[in-house]
Amino acid sequence: MNIRILVAVHKPYWMPADDCYLPLHVGHKGKADLGFQGDDTGDNISAKNPHYCELTGLYWAWKNMPKDVEYLGLVHYRRYFTRHEVHHVEKRKAQVLTQADFEQLLQQAPVIVPGKRRYYIETNRSHYNHAHHTDGLDLAETIIHEQCPEYDEAFKTVMNRTWAHMFNMFVMRRDLFDAYCSWLFAILGELEKRVDITGWNTYESRIFGFVSERLLDVWLEHNHIDYVEQNVSFLEPQNWLKKGGIFLKRKFIPEWGSQKHKEAKS
Repeated sequence: MNIRILVAVHKPYWMPADDCYLPLHVGHKGKADLGFQGDDTGDNISAKNPHYCELTGLYWAWKNMPKDVEYLGLVHYRRYFTRHEVHHVEKRKAQVLTQADFEQLLQQAPVIVPGKRRYYIETNRSHYNHAHHTDGLDLAETIIHEQCPEYDEAFKTVMNRTWAHMFNMFVMRRDLFDAYCSWLFAILGELEKRVDITGWNTYESRIFGFVSERLLDVWLEHNHIDYVEQNVSFLEPQNWLKKGGIFLKRKFIPEWGSQKHKEAKS
């Protein structure tokens, strides 16, 4: 199989040696060179990286990767598909999937996604609303209804779930990859025209990356795409106590969430 897995990167970092991986400097336009392929060649939206995050790399691949590439995927420089979860950070690198691993998985289904991220006490809609400005997802729903109303039911189904395939990470057969990107960027392009992010802080300004994380499952659901889930590992230590605390504050202390939104506006 001709498989290319983009590794979205914006600073020097460890990279897997397997040839299926292509380190891609996202947001490369106007930045110092890292020695990796930049996302600012050919048809690109590299300059929009502060708002689109890793999606500038996804767009670049959609528009510029050779047509003989049969499968395309996206991972992050600190987050990869791995065989197993291990506690030792350095050992996680040895678990990063290889070309042979991907080929085996893609014999089962044409799409690979991360294992479900479960919220239990939150739906995808409420989790987004507690974590971000509601404008992005609300407008995305309106745009979907206008552009492709046949997706309305899938959108409602996914938003009411308490789990999702997150991180904008996946591997797809090329025809599905092209179809997904065409659908996704049409929605995000219209969202960009309508949403006013003036005064939003750096984090919240990444709105199009945040919204797109919720749209992958909508596309998979509506099109009845078979997929296989695979473990994902973060290559650095994480403070789960802190993450859990933030999650609970967003859920149960409305004043805290409101204050964070005020800070985002300041």
